[in-house]
Amino acid sequence: MLTVLAGGVGAARFLLGALEAVDPACTTAVVNVGDDTVLHGLEISPDLDTVVYTLAGAIDPERGWGLRDETWRAVEQVRRYAESAGVTAEDPSGNDAAGWFSLGDLDLGTHLYRTSRRRAGVPLSEVTREVAAAWGLGPTILPVTDDPLRTVLWTVDGRDLSFQEYFVRERHDVAVERVELVGREQARPAPGVLEAIEQAETVVVAPSNPVVSIGPVLAVPGVEDAVRAARDRVVAVSPIVGGAALKGPADRLLRELGHESTVVGVARWYAPLVGTLVVDHADAHLAEQVEAEGVRCVVTDTVMGPPGVAARLVRTCVDAARDGVRP
Repeated sequence: MLTVLAGGVGAARFLLGALEAVDPACTTAVVNVGDDTVLHGLEISPDLDTVVYTLAGAIDPERGWGLRDETWRAVEQVRRYAESAGVTAEDPSGNDAAGWFSLGDLDLGTHLYRTSRRRAGVPLSEVTREVAAAWGLGPTILPVTDDPLRTVLWTVDGRDLSFQEYFVRERHDVAVERVELVGREQARPAPGVLEAIEQAETVVVAPSNPVVSIGPVLAVPGVEDAVRAARDRVVAVSPIVGGAALKGPADRLLRELGHESTVVGVARWYAPLVGTLVVDHADAHLAEQVEAEGVRCVVTDTVMGPPGVAARLVRTCVDAARDGVRP
């Protein structure tokens, strides 16, 4: 059994490789919900949807999120009204009245369904199961919690931004002073999350942003303890290659929060929780420094662009976990 702690595009691509490398029915993704938000009254779960759409082969390949062959007529109408009324993205009325968050017309169907089911009292984990089943997916997709958990980023100029305000509206082009996870004390793991970690032969921390994708997963009480207890069979894939993030602000966030934006810094971040760190060939010269942080280092191709790389990366992680538990 393979369990993947997941968030963002990198995790989705890794999970797509898992479809080739292992039995999909024995694969579970435990997915970040710190990015979740409410826009236009609709409940949006970007990381859950990116994982589902990617595994379904329906993701927009150019953007890496949303659905292929999408249209944008609904959000264009929102922007028309906002322009006429003089509403801006910074308007305190909020809830994306200005249409700065692009929701595609097909994607709206997912959010409408999720919102209606949630308002009927159905937990997010059950709604996610229903959505995944409609797409015919084999792996189990679990939100890390059914409870509200929200990532808030405090900027150096004193603003507090939701993740989507930071990432989409501000295009993550603002310096961050600290990250807060609102609701972490009250959150509880969704049904099946702890069992998926405890019973897995291999637990993989996907090549996701350690701060805002994996951090919220580990913040749910009980999850970090379960991962720590499984440390010998936990393998992390570095999201930093050659000192930079392949996509998104992971490298900059690490630096802004006082951490080293290299595979060595990633090793230091994850050392209490993972037995092995997988790094790209571009960082092979840092393998000894990684191992000096107390984790084994495995070097392979981690950039999942060319065909077959993601599946080979998954197999490398599974093999590394087996090596980690050998007497």
